[in-house]
Amino acid sequence: MPLRNYAHIGDAVWEVFVRDYTVLKTPNAKLLHKLTTDRVNASFQKDMLELIMPKLTEEELEIARRARNLPIPVGRRKIQADYRQATAFEALIGFWYMHNKPRLEEFCALFKETEFFS
Repeated sequence: MPLRNYAHIGDAVWEVFVRDYTVLKTPNAKLLHKLTTDRVNASFQKDMLELIMPKLTEEELEIARRARNLPIPVGRRKIQADYRQATAFEALIGFWYMHNKPRLEEFCALFKETEFFS
């Protein structure tokens, strides 16, 4: 499967993961939206990738490296560095979702333990 496709499904999986977390935090729709969008964006995903990099296998590092080098849409060029890292993160999430759900669950548990999800 092309890396862009892994990133596409990974983006959706990440958003559902974040929404599943944030929906339990507040009944306030405005705050709920903010809690979600604070975690579903290129900058945050870049931070999550940096967090997990030391724990990745050689195969996972190669997926991240290749996904980082995918062409960037014109509208994203002003945040190119963050967008490239976020694409790598989403590709990993998508890869795990399609091929290794236990590994995905392992990292999702790790994310929930960070200060970013407290």
